[in-house]
Amino acid sequence: MAAYAPRTALVVVDVQNDFADPAGSLSVAGGRDIIPRLNAEIARARAAGAPVAYTQDWHPPSTPHFAKDGGIWPVHCVAGTWGAALHPGLVVDGPIVRKGTHGEDGYSGFSVRDPDSGATGPTELEAILRDRGVERIVLGGLATDYCVRATALDGLQRGFEVTVLTDAIAAVDLRSGDGARALAEVQAAGATLVDGRQSAPLAD
Repeated sequence: MAAYAPRTALVVVDVQNDFADPAGSLSVAGGRDIIPRLNAEIARARAAGAPVAYTQDWHPPSTPHFAKDGGIWPVHCVAGTWGAALHPGLVVDGPIVRKGTHGEDGYSGFSVRDPDSGATGPTELEAILRDRGVERIVLGGLATDYCVRATALDGLQRGFEVTVLTDAIAAVDLRSGDGARALAEVQAAGATLVDGRQSAPLAD
C-alpha cells in the first residue's frame, strides 16, 4: 500500500454504481472488486493527514456524450439517479468533484470538454488540491482507459507528480488491450505505476 503525507493526495476516480456495480449501465468488469483496495488506501491517506478527493460523473439526461444523442456511450451517471451515486461500499471522506454537469465530456477529473466546440474548462479539483499544498497525486478508480487515463495526463500537464495504483483500477477495454495501452501512455508521459500493496512510501 502507498504511504501518504500532507502534500500527497489520493484522488478516487468515478467509483459510481453505473461503473462499479454489475447492474450498472456501463459496468466495468472487476469494478466492484477494487473497492476494498481503495478503502484501504483512503484509510491510510486520512490517517497520515493526506487529502482525499473524489470525482463523480454527473450528466444531464441528454448530452452529446450519450449514444442516443450522437455520442458513443450508453446513458450513464445521470444526475440524481442510482447510477450516478458513489458505490455504497466506497468510504467517502473528502470533497466530491462533479463533472459533465452541463453535458460536457468529463473524462478528466481536472477538466471538461464541450463535445461540440471542443472548448475545455476546469473543474474544482485543481483548486482543491492547490489549496492543500498538494504536489503529488495517487490515482485509483474507474475506468483505466478513460477517466483514470485522462486524469493522470491532465495532472501531469498541471505539474503534479502522478502515481497510478495498478491494483486499484479496472478498464472498459472496448478494444482488447485498451487498459494496458492507457497505462503505457501515462507512464510514458511521466506517471509512476505501482501495485499499491507493494509501493514504496511517498515522501512529503
